[in-house]
Amino acid sequence: MNEIIRLLDHVAREKNVDRELLVQDLELAMVSAARKHFNSEEPDEFGCSIDRLGGTISLWRNEEDGSQKAIPLDQLGRIPAQTAKQVMIQRFRENERVSLLDEFSKRQGELVTGVAQRYEGNALIVQLERAEGFMPKSEQIPGEQFQAGDRVRCILLDVRDAGSQVKIVMSRAHPDFIRRLFESEVPEVAERTIEIKAMAREPGFRTKLAVSSVDSKVDAVGACVGVRGSRIRNIVDELGGEKIDIVRWNESSQVLISNALKPAEVEEVSLCFELGRATIIVRDDQLSLAIGRRGQNVRLAARLTGWDVDILTPPEFEKGLGILQATVKTVEGAVDEMLDKMGALGMISVFDVEEIGEPILVEECGMSEELAVAVVNACSERAKTLAAEMQRESAEAAERKAAEVAVADALLGGHGSGHSAVATTDAQSESAADSILGIGGAGAGTAESRA
Repeated sequence: MNEIIRLLDHVAREKNVDRELLVQDLELAMVSAARKHFNSEEPDEFGCSIDRLGGTISLWRNEEDGSQKAIPLDQLGRIPAQTAKQVMIQRFRENERVSLLDEFSKRQGELVTGVAQRYEGNALIVQLERAEGFMPKSEQIPGEQFQAGDRVRCILLDVRDAGSQVKIVMSRAHPDFIRRLFESEVPEVAERTIEIKAMAREPGFRTKLAVSSVDSKVDAVGACVGVRGSRIRNIVDELGGEKIDIVRWNESSQVLISNALKPAEVEEVSLCFELGRATIIVRDDQLSLAIGRRGQNVRLAARLTGWDVDILTPPEFEKGLGILQATVKTVEGAVDEMLDKMGALGMISVFDVEEIGEPILVEECGMSEELAVAVVNACSERAKTLAAEMQRESAEAAERKAAEVAVADALLGGHGSGHSAVATTDAQSESAADSILGIGGAGAGTAESRA
């Protein structure tokens, strides 16, 4: 019978399950076999005990007089033995499921390494120690493919109890994956000497991190980059070339936004707390750099800082402000001091005044209710005029674009020129709209749409 104890010890180690639970499961299985053999429905009619040291199995039947009658194990037939086997397998699997759930739930959010097994649909199945995890398409880095046997580094995103099994969800696209990589490559981050204060990520393309140091002697950005970029290079290689921008954290929103838009140089930052919008002034030669490819730089900067970011050139800013001032001055009772306060609150266009409304003008700019209503009405009328002009100019630009594409196709047989014409007329259309509005549009998100 020592063989039984050795087998239970082996299973307990292999499945990371308490051996006592396995012994109890085996006792329960033997009782089930006895009930099957004697065709009994009484739950307490039979009992079983296993010696924890020698492995001896004692099976008995409780008699009506309170005595116990021993049942030889060889008396049980093949069918009861099969019943005992099924009960044992079921109980062992249940114990293993509980053990897996308990173990991996505690490790949620950890960085782990597994081995790619196969793809099921779009989900990647990864062997993770003694369990299988899966990585849905939404948690994979776009364009990344693994072959069977490849090493897969990821984080444990979620652990779910799915009835008969434990579902372990892994991720390489989650922002916390970047955080864990920095903790593994940068000791100062793991020790919390350097804190990652904010993060924004577009998996497979670009990530922005805002870091700060609790020790004045430690340069947060320099420590994350490493000597000659050694630390950041290891992380970028793990991500398949994804770009990572590390910026310095600052409690001042204006400074933080300027840092977040690097490598572009920012001339001025105007914050409108009522709209949650930051208007950024950059030179013409910095505009495309600030916006980034397809608006990626400004989009990530907005997510990193928590502000809607609107990027303008100085002429656009001045024109929008000029239209606002000219509109407000037409209202009787409006003075320059009120205009200065509106500018300090981040109102830089007639669209802003229309959106913010009268209460703020009364509370913050010192206007009477009647004057505030008149100012908002005047700005609303001007905004409608500007919107109509923009729509008309956009339609004309679209017509010009279609005509130029048609001419180019006719001249070159429809090959080679179409894309160039479209790009040129798109720029003309945007320029026309910008010149009408003066600021490139109302509210946040202008830079993204332009990109």
